[in-house]
Amino acid sequence: MRIDLNSDLGEGFGPWKMGDDDRMLDIVTSANVACGFHAGDPDIMVGMATRAKARKVAVGAHPGYHDLIGFGRRPMAGVTGREVESLVAYQVGAFQAICALAGCRMTYVKTHGALGNACNDDDGLADSVARGIAAADPDLVWLVMPGTPTERAAERARLQPAREIYADRTYADSFNLAPRTRPGTVIHDVAMACKRALEMVSEGRLVSESGKSLKVQIDSICVHGDNPESVEMARRIRSALETDGWTVAPFAPPKSTPGRDAAHQVGTE
Repeated sequence: MRIDLNSDLGEGFGPWKMGDDDRMLDIVTSANVACGFHAGDPDIMVGMATRAKARKVAVGAHPGYHDLIGFGRRPMAGVTGREVESLVAYQVGAFQAICALAGCRMTYVKTHGALGNACNDDDGLADSVARGIAAADPDLVWLVMPGTPTERAAERARLQPAREIYADRTYADSFNLAPRTRPGTVIHDVAMACKRALEMVSEGRLVSESGKSLKVQIDSICVHGDNPESVEMARRIRSALETDGWTVAPFAPPKSTPGRDAAHQVGTE
């Protein structure tokens, strides 16, 4: 049994820091790196890629809406599908160049915040994200939420999906995340988050706030990196998974492309 543990990292900006990236990198197996639109900047991005490579942690682009002030968590209903396609391709391409500078290879993409929530409710918008990813590199894995439009869009675009669940968030009946604006939808209790994560992966199913159930494939567990309890939550979840017999490791890498430099594999020189 193998499972990935991922977190959203590199979400500072200039001298401002968000979360404890270094401690999280010692725990997680995949790092979703902010690409400058909702957080992050070139120096932070190259630092994250470099430190992740040293720890053999996989790295992926974490594109969001162009919304630094709102941390990419504000809905932006007026953004068109074509604009989403462009902003995803732009951010993914930027992080690819950063990874080349750091001497490592990015292997996947995961959308951030309000953009992720929007495309998990809208098949057309999910297709726009898929086109943006495929334009940058059709061999990238797309980290998606099972049972939502993103999983279907990945399949339509022939992108390799990896299916993630959230330890620290509750689910709506659509199996998208319940809105952060509602009390109780962000879980801060470490023991509760750990129990939920183990139940989901052991049973292979999601349960919504109303009790609706969905059988799913699970490849990765997300713990957000911007909460005060994030490090302890990730540590406890990893320990519990390993005690339960799981191998905690990055999800399967993307299919290989002829001509790729083997030296750009995660964690190799």
